[in-house]
Amino acid sequence: MPGAPSFDPAIGAFYAAGGEEGRLTLGPFQLERARTEELLLRHLPPAPARILDVGGAAGAYSCWLALRGYEVTLVDPVPLHVEQASRACDGHRDRAIAHVEQGDARALTAPDRHFDAVLMLGPLYHLPEPADRRRAWAEARRVARAGARVVAAAISRFASVMDGLARGLFDDPAFAAIAERDMREGRHVNDAGRPEYFTTAFFHRPEELAAEAREAGLASVQVFGIEGPGAVLQDFDARWADAVWRERLLWAARAMEQEPSIVGLSAHLLAVGTRPEGDR
Repeated sequence: MPGAPSFDPAIGAFYAAGGEEGRLTLGPFQLERARTEELLLRHLPPAPARILDVGGAAGAYSCWLALRGYEVTLVDPVPLHVEQASRACDGHRDRAIAHVEQGDARALTAPDRHFDAVLMLGPLYHLPEPADRRRAWAEARRVARAGARVVAAAISRFASVMDGLARGLFDDPAFAAIAERDMREGRHVNDAGRPEYFTTAFFHRPEELAAEAREAGLASVQVFGIEGPGAVLQDFDARWADAVWRERLLWAARAMEQEPSIVGLSAHLLAVGTRPEGDR
């Protein structure tokens, strides 16, 4: 196996703090998770297909898929995530994640055409250089069998602005400067030294994400907004706890998921493409 992946030390420090393991159970991240799971079920082949979860972090989606009968392999560059993912399905040994390893989205160890679907639900966030993103896309395509789906998440170009408005962060001039640069360049650099402002990342426009998938040789590419507008509600937790309001939030996200004029309003985007049949 190759050596430990190299990436910006700020990214490693951010995730070494351990916040990723429980993130999807908190606040608007619950909407992100529910919608991501909904979109995955819509586009993945039926179990027991072989799924590669690249950048699978602490294993939230890998364990969820394993419990549904999928054979899941998880790869992540962060040692803490590998440790957490290895025990993500504790108590369900008959449906555990099949394999967990430390690895790099740009240089996967899996053989060609091995998986029935490949997920990249995080790597594109933290590859600011276009060449690195191209390598990650190419690797995902390489290890996917012909006809397999490749599913990749991205953070919206407008995420900082929406988050800043919802949480009152624009009172800090340092955050305002970060958000303005995000909008202009797509490169998110947290030079304010505050962990709540995230870490080194690249934020996509929806059309950029679709173009990257097509340039990687994927066909039938679609881009979906994951959360819709509901994630910015200041009383999100109260509304999510109410069954009627929860369904309204999900309905709104579904209704707007591919509306070109508003897809970027979602904090996260999801691209779905297919490795063409007969692809060499």
